[in-house]
Amino acid sequence: MRFYVPLLAVTVFPMLIGLLSAQADPTITVENIRKAPGEVRTAENSSSASISLDRAWEGPVCASRLTNRGNEPVRIREVVLFHIAHSLPPDTVFYGEGFTMLSQTAGTLGQPVDVGGYTDRGHYRIPQPDDATTVYGMMVLSPEQDGDIVLGFTSCNRFVGKFYVRSDSIEAVLDTENLPLAPGASWELERFWAGIGGHHETLLEEFAGHIASNHPPLFKPPVPAGWCSWYCFGPNVTTRKVERNLNYIAETLPELNYVQIDDGYQAAMGDWLDTGKAFGGGIREVIRQIRETGREPAIWVAPFIAEEASKVFREHPDWFIMDAGGRPLRSDAVTFGGWRNGPWYALDGTVPEAQQYLESVFRTMRQEWGCSYFKLDANFWGAMHGGRFHDPEATRVEAYRRGMAAVLRGAGDGFLLGCNHPMWPSLGLIHGSRSSGDTERRRETMEHVARETFHRNWQNGRLWWNDPDCVLLTGGLADHEFMFHAAAIYASGGMVLSGDDLPRISPERLQVLRKLVPPTGVAARFEDHSFQIGRIMLPDREVMCIFNWTDELQTVLVPVGTARSITDFWSGEALPSREGLVELSDLPPHTARLLSCAREQ
Repeated sequence: MRFYVPLLAVTVFPMLIGLLSAQADPTITVENIRKAPGEVRTAENSSSASISLDRAWEGPVCASRLTNRGNEPVRIREVVLFHIAHSLPPDTVFYGEGFTMLSQTAGTLGQPVDVGGYTDRGHYRIPQPDDATTVYGMMVLSPEQDGDIVLGFTSCNRFVGKFYVRSDSIEAVLDTENLPLAPGASWELERFWAGIGGHHETLLEEFAGHIASNHPPLFKPPVPAGWCSWYCFGPNVTTRKVERNLNYIAETLPELNYVQIDDGYQAAMGDWLDTGKAFGGGIREVIRQIRETGREPAIWVAPFIAEEASKVFREHPDWFIMDAGGRPLRSDAVTFGGWRNGPWYALDGTVPEAQQYLESVFRTMRQEWGCSYFKLDANFWGAMHGGRFHDPEATRVEAYRRGMAAVLRGAGDGFLLGCNHPMWPSLGLIHGSRSSGDTERRRETMEHVARETFHRNWQNGRLWWNDPDCVLLTGGLADHEFMFHAAAIYASGGMVLSGDDLPRISPERLQVLRKLVPPTGVAARFEDHSFQIGRIMLPDREVMCIFNWTDELQTVLVPVGTARSITDFWSGEALPSREGLVELSDLPPHTARLLSCAREQ
């Protein structure tokens, strides 16, 4: 079901807020949202009496503008586009994005649950109201009746869009960061979209289309596949270790096109062109060898951060985000200080010289070093809150996006993977997006990473290619646990990078890796938020993804319709069906199955 309303402009003045709130319908419909009150919240000692909020609807999309009709500038703290009253029960299934890649919220309205391991509120210390659950960019509600609800912001050019979720209301809010709105001036605000009724997967597909119209995606086929040094060698990677894997890939698995050198090659955090002790200081020689085997060199870079001892910080402290006293802002003063060599300082993307520096670093790596893939880490700090920018009228979204525009110019035709990045501010600026936290060879972690990624499956192939982190097929896990992990990578539809020392992989696990490449680019569409059964629709077949997340044996009836033949994805073993169902009896705990279903001709 879809709701379309005629183009309508609504001007909301602060004195009407109470009256409109009293008349609000407790049901979430597009009509209800259209009539919902808004509010302009100003900084201390600043009145909102002269500020008007104009909202114009066209179909499910709302465009808004804020105007100062008075004679004095007004500092705006945040804008509530809609205060939506609701009477949804506490057991309504709920999901919301984080500001940062590592933060997600799921569960129910009555019991929200942190999905990501590093929350915006706790880990990154982003200010939030104490009486609400705050999510960013988009949210999904799945009541038992009347279809699902998706609310979201389809643009993020200047302001962060977020939701304050409470037991009886939802506020759709734009963070305007206490910026002054001059007399007679107006701001175009971010676009808002409401999808109500039907299955959330269908709504999310429509939502993604609206986002893409405002932020045209950069990604294109094929989906990247490759190898990463981090999960087998960490900071102890050597030229010889890379050479062994290069030779193995060239002879055995040439589909792994990219070979990524991870963190540790640099002299200091921030000095990306000054190589450190790794590889005997010969990172460029290793990159040359990668190219000679026909592979594409990939490299880890954290473009916005610098440690205090770095040359870039010591020589150019004026390029960084400042504190209230005009000194470079220590990251630990306002947020997480950094995982090594902290506290970090963050480049200010509004400083012209900092933009030139970023462009130069990536142009050098692309054109002189020959790197064609860049894993961008710690990007959140480019949008760090609590600081002051060289351009006093810029928001932290604008500062980040200007810095990323410089990175794009320098990288040219290179592939950019966002990691530990601000999610919505990165729209239209990256080719790939890490969809989860870091993996490791533990069942619990692999399941956690899978759940994080599945919540973001709708983004894959629509906003960017998702990166579910590396596939790890060596180590001490049981076979069925490895198969859960491999099936989750396949169900993501996204990038596939091996994180194993490949010459040590067993023949059986090598066959599993072979089945994962090349990636399909098509993510599973799950029946519900339990992520038990998902479908991947490919041109020649449908792949059913069945996951047992529990500690118990399960019997699962898998609907396969009129498929001509059903086989086990990994082994090719034929499976019988009866009345359009395949019975998987005694499915072990913490494992998964993939069924390949050939369609009738």
